Amino acid sequence: MKVLKFGGTSVGSAARMKDVAKLICDGDQKIVVLSAMSGTTNSLVEISDYLYKNNTAGALERINALEKRYYDVTEELYATVEYKVEATTVLKSHFEYLRSFSKSIFTLFEEKAILAEGELLSTTIFQLYLKEKGESSALLPALEFMRIDKNAEPDTSFIAGSLAKQLIAQPDKVIYITQGFICRNFYGEIDNLQRGGSDYSASLIGAAVKATEIQIWTDIDGMHNNDPRFVEGTKPVPVLHFEEAAELAYFGAKILHPTCILPAKLNNIPVRLLNTMEPKAPGTLISTQSKKGKIEAVAAKDGITAIKIKSGRMLLAHGFLRKVFEIFESYHTPIDMVTTSEVGVSVSIDNAKRLDEIVNELKKFGTVSVDKEMVIVCVVGDMHFDNVGFQAKVVGAMSEIPIRMISYGGSNYNISFLIKAKDKKRALNSLSKALFN
Repeated sequence: MKVLKFGGTSVGSAARMKDVAKLICDGDQKIVVLSAMSGTTNSLVEISDYLYKNNTAGALERINALEKRYYDVTEELYATVEYKVEATTVLKSHFEYLRSFSKSIFTLFEEKAILAEGELLSTTIFQLYLKEKGESSALLPALEFMRIDKNAEPDTSFIAGSLAKQLIAQPDKVIYITQGFICRNFYGEIDNLQRGGSDYSASLIGAAVKATEIQIWTDIDGMHNNDPRFVEGTKPVPVLHFEEAAELAYFGAKILHPTCILPAKLNNIPVRLLNTMEPKAPGTLISTQSKKGKIEAVAAKDGITAIKIKSGRMLLAHGFLRKVFEIFESYHTPIDMVTTSEVGVSVSIDNAKRLDEIVNELKKFGTVSVDKEMVIVCVVGDMHFDNVGFQAKVVGAMSEIPIRMISYGGSNYNISFLIKAKDKKRALNSLSKALFN
């Protein structure tokens, strides 16, 4: 069995939904994970914001506008009056539920329930469309099998057991439709997976059913060897190792979230990135395979802040790094890059929300300087140190770019540079010219 995930743009209109139906109705048994229709989650966030501010009129106005959009979609999606009426009844129920939140106290719990409506709406109307077409399909409610534990991590044993029960209850179906992103937490409340959203759902479901392949369908034909927004002539990378894909995803490749790869990697399930606009394009296959001695791709991560702590006391002092890292841990701020010397340490972070508190704590240990508006440029491929020459090729391509930090050796798959944001486009194009052209 395969698991196929379709993002918001892939189900963003009646026409797109019909295209997805053509793709999945091939007679092979599969689980299909759907995101909310494009734009829906943003609308639900906006509705929640109005409710937080006790602006009931604003919330109801946005709910009415969103409802009209869904009525327009169903009018175009279904061919018969019978199914149009059934879909209208379903939509009315969902939007009356949304309106009910304007009559009570609004908290984070209610917001998460509202955000879940996007996926519940898209899967319900899509499953109804498959039913109208006479396809053998069933809806698997994610809220009945997708659960996170007290630490907000997926409860994989519960997911596998609960999903198996649902599949056993409907063994004769060819297509199973379910929601991405949404789940229940340890206390049974509606919640969401946050990191990776629907991609993460697909990977967790794939691991739970021991899928032969997980397919992530988006609006781009695979993971490209550079950012097409800044570099012309980029190409999809045909094959990537799990580690390479994770590095690219973490350091800026928007097509995939790094978290979603882990369940597939642990269960050795290939992940294929495909394009709903060009379904015949080969896309990118992510697995345990990799090409030896080859640089595969470049990615860039924006919004980076660099922090340097310089201290004479650091010289030969054990425990210094531990104390520094404990400060970042206490403020729940992950570190991207680290470089050290005998008298100082430099780190980079992508979340500057607690920057002032962190800097204030670090000043207890030395002189602190901060560089904002930085970018991490990551070059990914077979970077094992035995492969002589590639380091010089990569660094040579950056010869005219001011470099704040370089990180190499943390894995066998990447070398990263910290540069000023204003130099990002020039760096990406220089690397592309040197490495791929």
